Amino acid sequence: MEDTRSVASLMDSTSSKIQQLQKAFAELESQRAVTLNLKWKEIEEHFHGLERSLKRRFHELEDQEKEHETKTRKAQELLEKKKAAVEAKEKVSLERLQKKRDAAVFAINSALVNYNNPPPITITSAEDSPNNAFVADGTDENPDGTVQEAEISPEVKAYPQLLKLCGDMDSAGLHKFVSDNRKNLASLKEEIPAAFKAAANPASLVLDSLEGFYPVEAPNGDGKKDGNLLGMRRTCIMLMECLSVLLSGLDGNSLGAVLSESVKQRAKSIAEGWSPLLGSLEMDACNGNSLEAHAFLQLLATFGIVSGFEEDGILKLIPMVSRRRQAAALCRSLGLSEKMPGVIEVLMNSGKQIDAVNLAFAFELTEQFPPVELLKSYLTEAKRSSSQGGPGNASPAVQDEFNERELTGLKAVAKCVEEHNLEEQYPVEPLQKRILQLEKAKAEKKRATEPTKPQTKRPRGAQPRVPDNNNNNNNNNKTGYGRVIPERYPQYVYDNRPFLNGPIMAAQAPPPPPPQTYTFSPAAAAHGNFYGNCYQYQAPPPPYFH
Repeated sequence: MEDTRSVASLMDSTSSKIQQLQKAFAELESQRAVTLNLKWKEIEEHFHGLERSLKRRFHELEDQEKEHETKTRKAQELLEKKKAAVEAKEKVSLERLQKKRDAAVFAINSALVNYNNPPPITITSAEDSPNNAFVADGTDENPDGTVQEAEISPEVKAYPQLLKLCGDMDSAGLHKFVSDNRKNLASLKEEIPAAFKAAANPASLVLDSLEGFYPVEAPNGDGKKDGNLLGMRRTCIMLMECLSVLLSGLDGNSLGAVLSESVKQRAKSIAEGWSPLLGSLEMDACNGNSLEAHAFLQLLATFGIVSGFEEDGILKLIPMVSRRRQAAALCRSLGLSEKMPGVIEVLMNSGKQIDAVNLAFAFELTEQFPPVELLKSYLTEAKRSSSQGGPGNASPAVQDEFNERELTGLKAVAKCVEEHNLEEQYPVEPLQKRILQLEKAKAEKKRATEPTKPQTKRPRGAQPRVPDNNNNNNNNNKTGYGRVIPERYPQYVYDNRPFLNGPIMAAQAPPPPPPQTYTFSPAAAAHGNFYGNCYQYQAPPPPYFH
């Protein structure tokens, strides 16, 4: 700044210097002996031109300096904002880490307390407990996974029938009971784990319920078309999940009593029978919601037989269940947490960015896989597909399919943004506007393709009135007039007029004309294009179904 001020002062003193030079030049011209070719005005114009060029350059340098200062100030503000954002993220991460640490310490302390002070166990004989479950110490363990001592009384309040079904080891009855009460699945899932305690061998009961998961007559058939088969498969998955809930609350000895080696071997043989049937499944066809793949993975996780199968084969099945809500918990129980980055990349490359975002949040991989970028790429692909099916490139049916695909994608993205609280990073207002636009266009097109119904003609002529002798102030007749009975075909009485019955009129009257007949066209009669009053109508064109 000091250099700028000195340059400005020097430029201001230019005028005085020019005046001094003018005086010196005049004195020189008065004392000259020879006439000089130079004129003072030429010298003055030269110096004034230099002054103007210096001032112009000086102002340009000042503008550049101000612009540089503005850019520097904005850069400093941006750096401060980024620094504050990084500090906030660090603070949130530290708080989350501290919560996890406190939870881990609490769990360790609780486990130590339970280990040092085991709960008392009531031991009863086998005769006194016909529906006994399993012992906590696992001393009288049978090879088939049944235990004959230590009674546990389960608490089943809403559905006491579950106790009897589980106590009788009735897997078919259990299937039927779940199917009959499918509207109350939430309460069933809460009580089935407790009801399993009444079974002599809960694991064997669940394995028995898996019979018929693949029909013997058509093991490779399309189960999506059979509603009963779909319901049975969902029940099988739910029962395995309930058994996992029961096993998670047991200690090591009780867990070994329920999941004996014979039970695991039986579960492994079932899984080996299912494994070849999964080879016909395709990831695109499953759409991330395959019941077959889910049941197979749940079987491995519930009975702890993951080590008996190749990890690559298990990883290939994860994208087939990525859309199911149990996908993240299933991956954790299978021990695949470290493999999730690779699974998320497979989902991204196969156009399942929504599932990739859900798994990234579940396994805290959002820094490696930014959710907003994934959602934008998913929406870009959906819009690109819609633009490729423009009016000049595809038929109306194909265009409707592309619009429906874009509408589905927009709704999925909006739902994902709301579930993970990404509104600040990805506003949903433009998405909602586009959704309303597509839904309005869909409704208008549907309304345009609906067939128009012909309007029936209203009968003409006077209508007889029937007075209401019972009650003139009832709700159906508030006007005081008699109730009108509509008559579609009024009786015309022109042929029975009294003045035509005399002898004079009878002699002068011409003979009555023959009754008029109506002829129907065979083609029209075949198609029924006539109303009840014999008027022909033009049938509307058939609607366009897409």
